Amino acid sequence: MAKTPSPFRPLNINVLTVSDTRGLAEDTSGDALIEMLKEAGHTLHDRALVKDDVYAMRAVVSNWITDENAHVVLITGGTGFYSRDSTPEAIIPLLDKQVDGFGELFRQISHEEIGTSTIQSRALAGLANKTLIFCLPGSTGACRTAWNGIIKEQLDARHRPCNFVTMLLGPYQPPVHEV
Repeated sequence: MAKTPSPFRPLNINVLTVSDTRGLAEDTSGDALIEMLKEAGHTLHDRALVKDDVYAMRAVVSNWITDENAHVVLITGGTGFYSRDSTPEAIIPLLDKQVDGFGELFRQISHEEIGTSTIQSRALAGLANKTLIFCLPGSTGACRTAWNGIIKEQLDARHRPCNFVTMLLGPYQPPVHEV
């Protein structure tokens, strides 16, 4: 008997932009992430913009990972090597587990677009309190690369052989039809 494919299961996704220079009106990376997550069928749960400050980032993300209705956090910005770039330092202590392959795969995919400059990306992902967190570079192009090349499929229950949806929502329970 063939296994019934899993249906699409929408997730509640938070978007955090880390920037010392942009406000929400100029946040093209955050806007792009929101557009892509909605096009994929997910819901924007919350959005914030903070300065590149370890404690400001931790405060926002800590609130989101304690919200049982929040499944994913997408963070854009602060992953480079400039003195103020501190997203990895802010987020890593919150993680229960890192998704090591995310950063590796992101840099491999982005190498095709930006060449060896990709080594300056400290993109990462991990799980914190059953919430999946992705830390992405601040450029709109890098956010599109990460979403289209990795994240979109991993947030889709229909993607095989595996995805993160069951980890975030639990196993799919088909509706019971009472007679």
